[in-house]
Amino acid sequence: MPEAKLEVLLVQQGVWDMPLESMPLASGYLKAMILDDAELRENTSVEICNFRGKVTHAEMAQRLFGGRIPDVLAFSVLGWNVRAFGALAATYKQLNPDGWVVFGGTHASGQAERLFRLYPEVDVVVNGEGELTFRELVRARLHHVPRTRLGAVQGISWRRVDGTTITNEERGRIDDLDIIPSPFLTGAIDLLDEEGNFRYDVALIETNRGCPYKCAFCYWGGAVGQRVRAFSRERLKSELELFALHGVHTIVACDANFGMLPIDREFVDDLVEIKEKYGFPRAFETSWAKNKSKVFYDIVRQMKESGLRSSFTLALQSLSSDALTSMKRRNMKVNDWRDLVEWLNKEGLECYAELIWGAPGETVESFLHGYDELAQHVSRIAVYPIMLLPNTDYAENKELHGIVALRGNDDDFEYVLAHRTMSLEDNARMQRFLFWARVIAENAVLRHCWTPLRVLAGWQQSQVLNSLADWVESTASPDAAPLREAANRAEGGGAPAYATAIGYLFTDPAGRRALEQWWREAVRPRLAGVHQAFLDEVFRYDLLTQPVCDDSLPVVEEAGCRYAVREGVVLSHNVPAALALLRANEEADLTPEPTRVDLYYRTGALNAVLSTNHEEIVHFMGEPRPSGAPFDLTAVA
Repeated sequence: MPEAKLEVLLVQQGVWDMPLESMPLASGYLKAMILDDAELRENTSVEICNFRGKVTHAEMAQRLFGGRIPDVLAFSVLGWNVRAFGALAATYKQLNPDGWVVFGGTHASGQAERLFRLYPEVDVVVNGEGELTFRELVRARLHHVPRTRLGAVQGISWRRVDGTTITNEERGRIDDLDIIPSPFLTGAIDLLDEEGNFRYDVALIETNRGCPYKCAFCYWGGAVGQRVRAFSRERLKSELELFALHGVHTIVACDANFGMLPIDREFVDDLVEIKEKYGFPRAFETSWAKNKSKVFYDIVRQMKESGLRSSFTLALQSLSSDALTSMKRRNMKVNDWRDLVEWLNKEGLECYAELIWGAPGETVESFLHGYDELAQHVSRIAVYPIMLLPNTDYAENKELHGIVALRGNDDDFEYVLAHRTMSLEDNARMQRFLFWARVIAENAVLRHCWTPLRVLAGWQQSQVLNSLADWVESTASPDAAPLREAANRAEGGGAPAYATAIGYLFTDPAGRRALEQWWREAVRPRLAGVHQAFLDEVFRYDLLTQPVCDDSLPVVEEAGCRYAVREGVVLSHNVPAALALLRANEEADLTPEPTRVDLYYRTGALNAVLSTNHEEIVHFMGEPRPSGAPFDLTAVA
């Protein structure tokens, strides 16, 4: 009887609990590498187990261990799943004491001493890029090399029989990324579900690896401060074409600085060509280059002309010079951002900015000043609390900055509580603000009213958000109780609390009633009578254009996509036209002008809403068309 194949199980778990899966790109690379090797392909069986967020340990154990127990159990480790994977490793060793447990990923790389101490069932930690290293590990296991004698495998940490941790020679970065077979073109990642539909929320793709910067808060897979290496144009174009054939709406490039290199323009050339040929993809998201070169401007123009949507990012992180110094970002030109925003506004394109609260050198006053200054220019601001990620400058130099940190309740991230320019009281105050900024502004629960309230009523965005926070804390309205409970749970990480609040406001009629009551009681009485009716209608328009998460509206199919349509909406003012003028710093006629529009909403919004992925949520917002006008794909793509 032939010897049974070596059983290899690759495990990933996303952070969000949502109807669709997150694409297991890391595991896909590893599986593709094994299948590309003749010996391993012949003698191993490789499976990817991809879990959504909030799946219980018991549910994962049943899936992983309900059949044949694997010989190698490899986990893609991140801060939100390391505890679950440690527990599963312990169970696995009870079932197969001779099996190998491998930890890799950004939360494991370079952290062997700590991980071996916390999770003694882990046998190997992969440091750095894992594709070549993991293939060597599987070959070693196939050839019966003991897990306590792995000195020949570069790029790993392991333990001798006496428990001593050994870290082998570092493996160099992969120069020719095309030696990693495409997990899509090879079929290593299953792209379709049982009904033949694309099974993931978005399609993930890497066009390159590496980042030339060394920001103090960032690790980016260990690729910081390094030369950028790219996949070939031919490979990427074939992957894009495959996604288009499957009707993928959104492509997300997992790059650190897309739009920095001439090859990025070539990628967009191919993306636009494929969209014109197949009608897909309709949107492209990425982490845009920190410094915007001519390449970036050319790409943006081209995407606009083709109707390819994106959320253009200003990764500022702070407007405080002291905070930028501690972040090691003072050498960047990202703070020359006003001209860029003005240019995007003139092109009719939205952008959003990223800020980090709590970096050393930042104060409450400097952060709120920067937040409100940004809010005058951009449509959305994504705000994140500072966390200490493994292998970063901040994590390795806590004493230098006087950092006091605490591990999260539901994850393994270290959250900064205080430092020399931020007290515990300062942080508590700002955690309250961050909750409402993330829920309401970042995730576009409200997105149209900010500019009119500032221009016509003199309300800065932080003032509006604090008004809502005050009202939720003080009102007796039962509709506000779920929001109050979520806000109270949010301190110390709080991702589940954010998701609860966002889901409540987008999917539950009581959430909308809470917003309407807040507006009537806390906002409307403070608005000048001359502008009150117009601002009321802008607020109503904000609620009308929120994503549709149910099947209450008729659905049409146009150019391969499905849209829910709210027909014949009558507005007392021409709100869309007035908003466009106000955002362009031009005077708007606020005279009542009954206007009829049809609102188009891309269907399938629930997945984006439950993921709290603000870059995706905006693609499901209602977009207006003059009532009865022909369908315009570029407007709602």
